[in-house]
Amino acid sequence: MAKRDYYEVLGVARGASADEIKKAYRKLARQYHPDVYDGPKEEAEAKFKEIAEAYAVLSDENKRAAYDQYGHAATDGQGFGAGGFGGFGDMGGLGDIFDMFFGGMGRQRNGPQKGNDLRFNLELSFKEAAFGVEKDIQVPRTETCDTCAGSGSAPGSRPITCGTCHGSGQVQYAANTPFGRIVQSRTCDKCHGTGKIIEKPCPTCRGAGQIRKTKTIHVKIPAGVDEGSRLRLSGEGEAGIRGGPPGDLYVYIMVRPHKFFRREGNEVVCDIDLSFVQAALGDVIEVPTLDGTAALKIPEGTQTGTIFRIKDKGIPYLHGTGRGDQHVRVKVVTPTKLNDKQKELLKEFARLSGDKVPKAQEKNIFEKMKNAFK
Repeated sequence: MAKRDYYEVLGVARGASADEIKKAYRKLARQYHPDVYDGPKEEAEAKFKEIAEAYAVLSDENKRAAYDQYGHAATDGQGFGAGGFGGFGDMGGLGDIFDMFFGGMGRQRNGPQKGNDLRFNLELSFKEAAFGVEKDIQVPRTETCDTCAGSGSAPGSRPITCGTCHGSGQVQYAANTPFGRIVQSRTCDKCHGTGKIIEKPCPTCRGAGQIRKTKTIHVKIPAGVDEGSRLRLSGEGEAGIRGGPPGDLYVYIMVRPHKFFRREGNEVVCDIDLSFVQAALGDVIEVPTLDGTAALKIPEGTQTGTIFRIKDKGIPYLHGTGRGDQHVRVKVVTPTKLNDKQKELLKEFARLSGDKVPKAQEKNIFEKMKNAFK
């Protein structure tokens, strides 16, 4: 049976890019993998093998060039290996399929690795978040051992190359599958993937190459940060492995609530109580701000819920210049305890305004007159 065109197998054009070929291959490999294909197993295996063969050729620049020039004739044992695509023996283009379905097991590396990132929660006051602050924080982390410089060996000695994996950190083994003979790798049990054996461990880190320390780190918090803001401190995370760079430290900001101010974006909001007289006649009051106090003019006849704005008294912009505003919402407070003089004045005010005196007050007046005659 004649082989199908490899481009047709993957469903890509002849001028497709390497990324397009890889994307098409991954999609089809997932679809026809024998463990997930909803159909006859034999059909899945045949389709899967066809897809893998096409990808092994088209993903290799040299093999693809030969195929484009000579077609399938170039795959019949002429430099592509048994079966037309390396017989799976050298993994060819099939490394991706193991990464995709088996999480890359057996393809570990014993080279340098970046250290893990760390997180630190930093609580600030309302004003510290608004105007910025500098703080020293204590961060527990792993660091490279100073005694052995991260080698894990005692001073004067060195790690030796593992005799089992010969320094690769991996051992290879072959397995026969329905798709051919596959050579896979696994972590060396003797050196645990490092490729080195430590004969004389460092007395400080006991061969780990790292020690646990708490470091004091100076942090500059910019003005305008808010709850949930995150700062990245490059290189302040866990130490790297086998000479790899350290990870990063992420400082997450938490802001304590203020007893008087509230924050809405870059605006500051607060509530102020006014007496009936202040609201009716108007006044000039002192209002607390983040910078101290500011004078605020209250016009006569102000109603409860009226909001006044004080410019440039809000939160500084985190990424820019200038500040937000402060919004002052007033609440007219009704007096709860009035003496007789105050009540008479209010009743007189009601009569002058054309308002009726509340019935409760009229009843009280009647009762007082009745008691007076008695």
